[in-house]
Amino acid sequence: MRGILGGPDSGVMEDDQVILDPNSNLGMFLRRCILAFNLLTFEGICHLLTNIGIYCKEAISSCSSYELRRLDDSGNDLESLSEYENMDLNLVFKKINEEMEARKRATERVSFHLHLPKELSTLVEDIEVFADPKSEHYDKGRESSSYASSGDLLRDFDPNGGVFLRTNWQIQGYLTEQADAIEKHGSSFTLNAFELTLRQLQKLAPELHRVHFLRYLNSLYHDDYFSALENLHRYFDYSAGIEGFDFVPPTGCNSFGRYEIALLCLGMMHFHFGHPKQALEVLTEAVRVSQQHSNDTCLAYTLAAISNLLSEIGFSTTSGILGSPFSPMTSVGTSLSVQQQLFVLLKGSLKRAESLKLKQLVAANHLSMAKFDLTHVQRPLLSFGPKASMKLRTCPISVCKELRLGYHLISEFCCEGSTMTTDGAFSTAWLKNLQKPMGSLVLSQDNSSRNNSNPFLFCAQPSSIPGSVLQLVGSSYLHRATAWEIYGSAPLARVNALVYATCFADASSSSDAALVHVKLVQHLAVFKGYKEAFAALKIAEEKFLCVSKSWILILKLQLLHERALHRGHLKLAQQVCDELGVLASSVTAVDMDLKTEASLRHARTLLAAKQFSQAAAVAHSLFCMCYKFNLQVESASVLLLLAEIHMKSGNAVVGLPYALASLSYCQSFNLDLLRASATLTLAELWLSLGSNHTKTALSLIHGAFPMILGHGGLELSGRAYITEAKCYLSDPNFSVSDNPEVVLDPLRQASDELQALEYHELAAEAFYLMAIVFDKLGQLEKREEAAASFKNHIVALENSQNVEDLLLSV
Repeated sequence: MRGILGGPDSGVMEDDQVILDPNSNLGMFLRRCILAFNLLTFEGICHLLTNIGIYCKEAISSCSSYELRRLDDSGNDLESLSEYENMDLNLVFKKINEEMEARKRATERVSFHLHLPKELSTLVEDIEVFADPKSEHYDKGRESSSYASSGDLLRDFDPNGGVFLRTNWQIQGYLTEQADAIEKHGSSFTLNAFELTLRQLQKLAPELHRVHFLRYLNSLYHDDYFSALENLHRYFDYSAGIEGFDFVPPTGCNSFGRYEIALLCLGMMHFHFGHPKQALEVLTEAVRVSQQHSNDTCLAYTLAAISNLLSEIGFSTTSGILGSPFSPMTSVGTSLSVQQQLFVLLKGSLKRAESLKLKQLVAANHLSMAKFDLTHVQRPLLSFGPKASMKLRTCPISVCKELRLGYHLISEFCCEGSTMTTDGAFSTAWLKNLQKPMGSLVLSQDNSSRNNSNPFLFCAQPSSIPGSVLQLVGSSYLHRATAWEIYGSAPLARVNALVYATCFADASSSSDAALVHVKLVQHLAVFKGYKEAFAALKIAEEKFLCVSKSWILILKLQLLHERALHRGHLKLAQQVCDELGVLASSVTAVDMDLKTEASLRHARTLLAAKQFSQAAAVAHSLFCMCYKFNLQVESASVLLLLAEIHMKSGNAVVGLPYALASLSYCQSFNLDLLRASATLTLAELWLSLGSNHTKTALSLIHGAFPMILGHGGLELSGRAYITEAKCYLSDPNFSVSDNPEVVLDPLRQASDELQALEYHELAAEAFYLMAIVFDKLGQLEKREEAAASFKNHIVALENSQNVEDLLLSV
């Protein structure tokens, strides 16, 4: 190696001598090898010499007798093997070079495969491909798929054929596949085993800097903050962010790395770990650096990330963060609300993505616009000048339009197909397709198959639609299901969830797949009862890991809390609320939806325990938080809960304004099912004011019945039936004996639905009203049956805290 390296005192060179520049890539490699050799101890040198000798003997012994006959004109193939045993090592080196050159000419192995260690080659599944010994060599015009045949050299396959070694592209393809698997499976991906593989790969091929990025992803999805941060810094320190990203840097961008991409990844990492303020600061810095380096692509992605951050995590104000000279909000001023800033960012990101023809980012921005239009009323940005008259309501048509525009990506992705596929993806597809029959046709023995085969078929993509495109299309169905849930159409929400679970399960991430299962299980709980819901939940738990803050764990706690409240087990309900409160703690992450959910259920638990003042205080604090962070849909639910608290505490007059305010929210945001529920609560408030308001209450109930019976669940329908029966029984002009079925039919429906839901308190109330009706009709046997059913539900509540108050009220 010292002789190969050149220098100023190289002296006279021979004609066939190879001299390398010490500063070249290969020269640097040889210098590192020489340095490592100089650091070896005497025992290490002896060990190295022994290994070289063993390697030479194994290389010669792996040659078949046919190959040795071609190398030795005398034909003494067996004697040649024993001859090498007694050779000097230097002579062995010379002979090995001749042997390898002859073997290469004989078998014509694929030239671009590197010799890698065995540990590295086993990272990708082993695929044995034997060369064809029939042809002495392939034609040099390989592109024309013409193979030279040698009929006089027909022999069998070499049983000792080697295994294809892995190229750099193939290893990159393997890493790309593993990155997709980590993002798809999340925390369910094996942590320690893959970490061991990455460490081994890093040790064998330290030039593959993307290994650090894979270690970062592995730590990120397993919630290891310090390891993720360390590996992210290592990746950008070693590779400057150039290796492993799909989009190319713009012309004129500095050659010292991609600092803006490092900031983008760091901001997304803070966002994943629930550090919104740090994430927003880092992403704002990424905007500044992208503008300075004229990296429009990174700028578009960063704006989309900031929009997603403002949308997912609540911010009461962004002053001091988005107010820098390079901030994207500088042009419109920082006096805008967070929602107006989010709207401007979404529009700006969408416009940049369209101008840069980033199809996937365009589709993602359309989905973000649909999510924004779903929960926000668009207001004019300017606070002065003439204003056109506008309705302060959300527009479902705009939501459907944005979702449809995002869905059109599936017909346009081919325009971006060449830029979306990396070199590693081609190599991975090539490795997979070598196992298919067409891989063997390339090196087939039959002449006819040679003429019909295409040696480049194994470079084709195995799928016609990229996985990232399928994920975006599937996300549009998830957004549709969420939109129909908010609007109140349970059947359409269930249909879209089923479409996603059926058509996009393979391409979806584990988080999205778990979310779809959550929606379907919630639908079963609302419409079929807890027995079927928990049976489906058990299946979902077996499929997805029930780790901290997973969708499945949150769903399980929600179902346990609702069933505990319906059964009257208030201690269990409070314990479940505490568990939700731990998940919503800001120590691990900030999740406004989960925090709102935990507070809302805590207030409902206090209401079930007849702690009205404490329940009202918790609900009032929750409404202030929702108003501060502009959580409009949640605000409507909290106002409705406040009306229910005041109604059950005996202050129906105080509860009326809250119910009317909730109705106003529901009308503005097209929350049809929640509006029907608010109408039912308003009818109950009017009914509790006295018998003079029964007609008003009955009119409200009949107006809400189409929505409740068509899209409401068991609990909402049961409440509506009971309230309707109470309106008839409270009306002094109504006679039970004249038309008893008007009262008995809704009570029977209510009892059946509430028993399926295990809602003992409301079911007992339904049977109690049925007993009163049968008593007025003089049907004593049916009265006793209804009374016995009432008693059974009371017994079921005997261990609850509110059984005494229930008996006194009855």
